[in-house]
Amino acid sequence: MAIAAAIILPIGLLFLLSGLIINFIQALLFILVRPCSKNIYRGINKEVTELLWLELIWLFDWWANVKVELYTDQETFGLMGKEHALVISNHRSDIDWLVGWVIAQRVGCLGSTIALAKKSLSYLPVLGWSMWFSGYISLERSWAKDENTLKSGFQQLNDFHQPFWLAVFVEGTRFTHTKLLAAQEYATSAGLPIPRNVLIPRTKGFVAAVSHLRSFVPAIYNITFAIPKDKPRPTLLRMLRGCSSVVHVRVERRLMQELPEDESGIAQWCKDVFVVKDTLLEQHLVTGTFGDQECQDIGRPKKSLLVVICWSCFLFFSAIKFFEWCPFSWGGVVFCAVFLVFVLVLMQILIVFSKSEKSIAPKVPPRNTLEENLLPA
Repeated sequence: MAIAAAIILPIGLLFLLSGLIINFIQALLFILVRPCSKNIYRGINKEVTELLWLELIWLFDWWANVKVELYTDQETFGLMGKEHALVISNHRSDIDWLVGWVIAQRVGCLGSTIALAKKSLSYLPVLGWSMWFSGYISLERSWAKDENTLKSGFQQLNDFHQPFWLAVFVEGTRFTHTKLLAAQEYATSAGLPIPRNVLIPRTKGFVAAVSHLRSFVPAIYNITFAIPKDKPRPTLLRMLRGCSSVVHVRVERRLMQELPEDESGIAQWCKDVFVVKDTLLEQHLVTGTFGDQECQDIGRPKKSLLVVICWSCFLFFSAIKFFEWCPFSWGGVVFCAVFLVFVLVLMQILIVFSKSEKSIAPKVPPRNTLEENLLPA
């Protein structure tokens, strides 16, 4: 426990203090700049947000040395980051979202990634607040409540001038063995293909996204995440402890205009994609690779390392000046102790929030519940 605290505390301090500064700047931009020009606000916010999110990229790339092997064709790789895209993927691990950020950072659109996210995430200090300022669409997992929210969120993207990625985890929750058993039981009862490596997609959010975005978003990136069977599954806690791993990512670009026009056809297209994805993951278990695509070199840029060094120096010298300015007092000592405990609690909340196994085993939901739920429990 002491060793874990010794590691988590300084990283947590860095992330919390720099994050609060970023949130404050974002709030000022939201109040002063956004009413005048949404595009200027988005452009500045993109750069400001990356100063925070790059700290997590540093944790991934440099502290834990988690490696991403990206499999896609050269044409798709050349277009990534240069066009609007709707991103769908399986939800294999606790940090799939962070793997997506790593890839987005490599192609230059980290600060303009957006996602459909649980509303509770927007209340999470620093990280959740930064996502809210960046335009993440917050949902309550109830179609009756979320339909208008989705429509409004999609309409706001219509004048988004810089290339953005909108991510939708259409399985609706992270993959676990318990949830797979529930999905297999439902598939059996409904006469659907029995999944082995994915869950059954919940298509309402995806259908709504395609229906509203197809006029100005040219492509869908169908992403498949896989962890080699001889490598440990990456988690936020393992990353904080500096434990390395490997993640394989396959990206297939599909043109939005290829999708059916009607809602039932769009939903079936999504389900068919996940049947194919299931087969690809089964093959990956055997071969350990996505051999049908070329492995692209995405490197490990030093930008995140430089950002963390700069933040560390700034906060360190600011702390020195603060303690020089404030005379010693027991009240100050108590305040610092309470603040450090708060940092540890916040980091624990972030770790727990990222875990996929944090509830009792789910029962098989009825069909209408499966279709209405959009996001994980």
